[in-house]
Amino acid sequence: EVIFTRNASEALNLVALIYGERYLQEGDVVITSELEHHSSVLPWMKLCERKKAELKYIPLDEEGRITVSAFKKILSEKVKVVALTYVSNVMGYITPIEEIIKLAHQYQAIVVVDAAQAVMHLNIDVKKIDADFLAFSGHKMLGPTGIGVLYGKKKMLQKLEPLLYGGDMNEEVNLGSVTVKEIPYRFETGTPAIAEVIGLGEAIDILESIGIETIHEYTMAIKNYALKGLLALEGITVYNPTAETAIISFNIDGIHPHDAATIYDNADIALRAGHHCAQLITKWLKTNGTLRGSFSIYNDYQDADKLIKITKEAVLFFRKFAGENNE
Repeated sequence: EVIFTRNASEALNLVALIYGERYLQEGDVVITSELEHHSSVLPWMKLCERKKAELKYIPLDEEGRITVSAFKKILSEKVKVVALTYVSNVMGYITPIEEIIKLAHQYQAIVVVDAAQAVMHLNIDVKKIDADFLAFSGHKMLGPTGIGVLYGKKKMLQKLEPLLYGGDMNEEVNLGSVTVKEIPYRFETGTPAIAEVIGLGEAIDILESIGIETIHEYTMAIKNYALKGLLALEGITVYNPTAETAIISFNIDGIHPHDAATIYDNADIALRAGHHCAQLITKWLKTNGTLRGSFSIYNDYQDADKLIKITKEAVLFFRKFAGENNE
């Protein structure tokens, strides 16, 4: 079943609030990782505090990846929820989510998948991977902002009460009772985001007409070209050279990413700078943030060449600036 939300953040919070509040008990365990976007980890962190449950993190390998072997080591009968990203929005790594879901289900744990960063890169079959809940934002598929999707198994959603009450989600209201509508309408209170839903549908149609695999191959080719150029430069640290998606996280050595970002901004290059709403992984990397380049269907090799050129110029600029200040 598909429920429309404002974004993936709202969808992930919704699962914690309508499922976690009802079923999580004192002493239970929720498993997550340091790769998570704040929207994937914080709802469960706060819920565990309230419920006196334990939040456990899968130890990452030397590259910062989630591995099945590390997941197995912390899996137990106490685990009730596994909340993980499908693709890290900082590192671009693909989580072995299907194997993890299979293992989690052997312990009767549910799995909540943050697929916001995955939907543009992977053909996702929710039935094949057997996810209990999966969320993404429309703008990640080049659709409008303000629209997100929560997929949930019908058998899971039927057990749950709505978080919000009001218009369009009830069948009948009496003086002392209310009968709510069937799924998904009971979870979609009030006037829906009609224009945004239509826009998301159109965006998905366009992407599917091109082909997600075609998009992935195209963006990876440009990303790998840009990566080769960046790795050839001195004074650059790339944190995810083996990423399977079209994301490069890097820094100019010794320069705060926010300062470096001004150079790219002046050159009309749109990079994101900072911790990307994922402070746990930037702390794991022992950095105060990164520069992140994400390649999409509207990029080409000229964009990659420009990124390499401006990065080289930025390194020289900051070296010159540092030298003048040291004189």
